[in-house]
Amino acid sequence: MPYFDAASAAPLHPVARQALLAALDEGWADPARLYREGRRARLLLDAAREAAADAVGCRPDELVFTSSGTTAVHAGIAGALSGRRRVGRHLALSAVEHSSVLHTAAAHEAAGGSFTEVPVGRSGAVDPAAYAGALRPDTALACLQSANHEVGTEQPVAEVAALCADAGVPLLVDAAQSLGWGPVAGGWSLLTGSAHKWGGPAGVGLLAVRKGVRFAPQGPAGERESGRAPGFENLPAIVAAAASLRAVRDEAAAEAVRLRALVERIRSVVAERVGDVEVVGDPERRLPHLVTFSCLYVDGETLLHELDRHGFSVSSGSSCTSSTLEPSHVLKAMGVLSEGNVRVSLPPGTAEADVDRFLEVLPGVVAEERERLGAPVSTRPSDSPAASLVVDALGRRCPIPVIELAKVIGEVPVGATVTVLADDEAARLDIPAWCEMREQEYVGEEPADRGSAYVVRRLS
Repeated sequence: MPYFDAASAAPLHPVARQALLAALDEGWADPARLYREGRRARLLLDAAREAAADAVGCRPDELVFTSSGTTAVHAGIAGALSGRRRVGRHLALSAVEHSSVLHTAAAHEAAGGSFTEVPVGRSGAVDPAAYAGALRPDTALACLQSANHEVGTEQPVAEVAALCADAGVPLLVDAAQSLGWGPVAGGWSLLTGSAHKWGGPAGVGLLAVRKGVRFAPQGPAGERESGRAPGFENLPAIVAAAASLRAVRDEAAAEAVRLRALVERIRSVVAERVGDVEVVGDPERRLPHLVTFSCLYVDGETLLHELDRHGFSVSSGSSCTSSTLEPSHVLKAMGVLSEGNVRVSLPPGTAEADVDRFLEVLPGVVAEERERLGAPVSTRPSDSPAASLVVDALGRRCPIPVIELAKVIGEVPVGATVTVLADDEAARLDIPAWCEMREQEYVGEEPADRGSAYVVRRLS
């Protein structure tokens, strides 16, 4: 069964498995002890730290291992904010950061601090100048991911790091998605990563803090990992994580070329065969293994279930597939279509035949779902157009409000409007996105007795 969700968790690399099994036999003792078994465990831990530091591009004494990438983010942000509390309590971050960063920012604000979200363009990347504009005299820390976890867009880390350095603000880079493909360029101050994203075991993160960065670990003091990651080290998993990071780096150059070609094929063939689809993310500055697209008039949850039934494991940022019933904050920040969203992230070793079969199956799955929902095949002008129309889609979830809009837009004359009444949060994103795809004018959102009224003017 083809697994196309490596951005969530990559399959365990064979080197990680070998290292894990070996370390279970050799690295079970306490590395802080001076007897033979402890010294052996310490040697393994030191070797893993040196290997990971070499891959990250920092000194071994600047890197600690944590219990997860999320823990590394939480500890990194909290420690940097506390270490620079005399500067201020302001945090700057992009609007498309991983939820671990957003949750930490929200907790910081609840505790009396403040943060600014820097908007992104339609490709998902920040404008360095806009990021610089968010830096204030009281900014204690800035955060920017190296590459986006949902759409694959690479961020201008080097440019932003230089601007942060000019402003005297340390930059924390969440490199969870990109670290397996290569080191992060630029003068970052703190960096985090997560082993299960590059084919290591789950439950291992890393946090690098450059020398000279003011950092005060939060929570009860611990004796291990420089006091920055309390608790007994999971040494076998750490050894496997470091070994697999080195292994995937050795393979990265060749595999990136191969997977980028497969992703480019997906990007072009999906747009050609499916129709009414938006391929999102930067077409050039992106991770080599990840592609995301959104299909009009399709329920995301059903689409994922149908693809799973055909043997393909993919993920989605559609609101229909989330527990909050809201579209992905990444897609929302980008202003792109969220309904029928599919993220394909190919693990190393993905066979070309599996990608070809996916591209054969997908159009039929989408077409069947559109037919089931009664989506319009095309929009035809009405013989007797109405001056304006109101569509009541209250109580109906995505993609129904957009489908109902598409059905009636041809029934009003050019220049007239269609008002869609909807109380589904996704409509706030998907109706403007539909207008852009269909070259109609999105007039705006107006208050209504229930939900909101979304006004669209027909241009053609």
